[in-house]
Amino acid sequence: MVEIKVEYQGGLRCHAVHGPSGCQLSTDAPVDNHGRGESFSPTDLVATALGACVSTIMGIYADRHELDLTGMKVRVEKHMSADLPRRIMRLPVEVHVPIALEDRHRTAIEAAAGLCPVHQSLRADIEAPLVFHYPA
Repeated sequence: MVEIKVEYQGGLRCHAVHGPSGCQLSTDAPVDNHGRGESFSPTDLVATALGACVSTIMGIYADRHELDLTGMKVRVEKHMSADLPRRIMRLPVEVHVPIALEDRHRTAIEAAAGLCPVHQSLRADIEAPLVFHYPA
């Protein structure tokens, strides 16, 4: 169990503290939902969590197989619904792997990415396709 404490600051802003580390972050509502958009929104953090989780799971595989993914880039697009209730509809993910991989590693690392805990925790109606790019 990990405890995260969130305090509402007013003005559609929240301040969160990660219990184990004390690390802190703030959120702000996006401009299109009455906020100032001066920080990550809560739904931005979902997209961020997905990109970081995919990266972490791929990193775990890479470390176990002595592969170096330093410099890997992950891009996540967050698409919100146009209708109510407001919700995330799509989170397409592009992974730019910095090294060429043998087919066996490529297959395994891509499968691992799709099994990251955040990807597995998304509602079934949220499209979250994973696309991988490798050097030529």
